[in-house]
Amino acid sequence: MTASSKALICAGVALAALAAAAGAQAALSQGDMAPDFTAPAFLGGAPFTFKLADALKKGPVVVYFFPAAYTKGCQIEAHLFADAADDFKKDGATVIGVTAGNTDKLQEFSKDTLYCSGKFAMAADTDLKIATSYKATLALKPGWSDRTSYVIAPSGKIVLDYSDLKPDDHVAKTLAAVQQLHDAH
Repeated sequence: MTASSKALICAGVALAALAAAAGAQAALSQGDMAPDFTAPAFLGGAPFTFKLADALKKGPVVVYFFPAAYTKGCQIEAHLFADAADDFKKDGATVIGVTAGNTDKLQEFSKDTLYCSGKFAMAADTDLKIATSYKATLALKPGWSDRTSYVIAPSGKIVLDYSDLKPDDHVAKTLAAVQQLHDAH
C-alpha cells in the first residue's frame, strides 16, 4: 500500500468519524426541553405570530421542520399533515411547520389546497435561528432547515424526535406520539 493510499484511507476514516459525531448531535432528543420560539406564521394565508409557549398551554405541539415550501418532499409532507389535521386536533395537538427555505412563498403555501389547505400553520424561520436551536439545519443546503419532526408535551419536554429527509413517515410517527400523550392523560 502506498503512502498516498494510506493517507486517503486515514482521511476517509476521519471524515466518517466526524460525520457520525455530527449525525449523533443532529437533533434534540427525547426528554430535552424544547427551545421556546416566536415566529411570523400563516394559517390559510392569514398572517399571525406563532408563540410556542402559548400553543403548549393548549396541549402538545408538533413542530416539524422542512427544507422549503413548494419542493417535492415538502409538498408530500404538507399534504400528509393536512390529511391528518383532524386526528391531531382530536387529540388536542397543534401542528406547525417551520422552514427557513422559500419563506417568501409560505403565505401561498399555507392555503394551497394541494398541500396545507389551511389546516395547520406554517412559520417562517428567516434567519435560521429556530432550526439552529433545534439542531435541525440541513447540512446539504446551508440556510435551509432539515426534515426533522418533534412532538413537544405541554410541559415543554420533547417526547419524540424524528429526522429523515424522506417525508413519508413523519406524520405517522408524530401522530402516534401525540396519541400516546393523549391516552396517558
